[in-house]
Amino acid sequence: MIAREVAWRIFAGEYNSSIHVESGVGERAPSYVVTPLGAKVNRLFVVGVVTDVENIGTDTEPMWRARLADPTGVFFLSAGQYQPEAAQILSKLKPPKFVAVIGKSRTYSPEEGVIYVSIRPETIKEVNSELRDFWVLNSCRSLKKRLEIVSEAMKMEKPSIENIISLGADRNLAEGIMSAIEHYDYIDIARFSSMLQDGLKHLLPEHQEIDGGEGVEAEERQNKESEDNIENEEKFLEIIEELDKDVKGAAWEEIMEMAQKKGLSRIQIEETTNSLLDKGLIYEPVLGRIKKI
Repeated sequence: MIAREVAWRIFAGEYNSSIHVESGVGERAPSYVVTPLGAKVNRLFVVGVVTDVENIGTDTEPMWRARLADPTGVFFLSAGQYQPEAAQILSKLKPPKFVAVIGKSRTYSPEEGVIYVSIRPETIKEVNSELRDFWVLNSCRSLKKRLEIVSEAMKMEKPSIENIISLGADRNLAEGIMSAIEHYDYIDIARFSSMLQDGLKHLLPEHQEIDGGEGVEAEERQNKESEDNIENEEKFLEIIEELDKDVKGAAWEEIMEMAQKKGLSRIQIEETTNSLLDKGLIYEPVLGRIKKI
């Protein structure tokens, strides 16, 4: 059985900086876009504002292309006859709209050494600004973790996968970071730190200062929230199992309602969901539904 690929929460600024692709061996082996910070991206979950949509195909064979903006840049989406559901949604979308997209990484190389990345959407759904902000928060946390690990790995005389794991990375991330260090001539830590600040500025009131990350108080808050996620995971899995009566996955709205009745805050629910997704214990069969593996 082929394992389901993790849908990465990743900013456009990092994804678009990628120029390294790893291709698997075998007919059905997945390929990965490896970002400068070591994310091995086969699938993505991104949320932002669709700013424009156009048909670059024909009336009989349309190919819809869209731009989706986040705080760091723009994702490029394209859907045609082989993505009929996504293409139909894009054809009817009237920008600007907040949308959530689950899709596959896609690359185009017009010449040797030049790679352009985009997303081939599997599912597109209109959302609100609140969900977009949760996505930005979680993408900031993912970026911050990888940024810290890559920074330490680059200080090593001879970095290795095992040494990177000792810094707090799982094996998949450690392999991606090792691949990034080997294939990128220069990893601009300052640039990605600036992207992190751009994401955080989007969430914080304008008068608050950001000190090179989230600061000591924010770090303590993040650690506390992580502990809460661990404590709540078993409860959360029980909720999903109880609500998944038709074996098609539990509806997100019903999960949220039951979890809040059991004393979980919205932030705790988001944190627990992302933790379980990262561990591969749950997945999204379709947007808006959660199912146990």
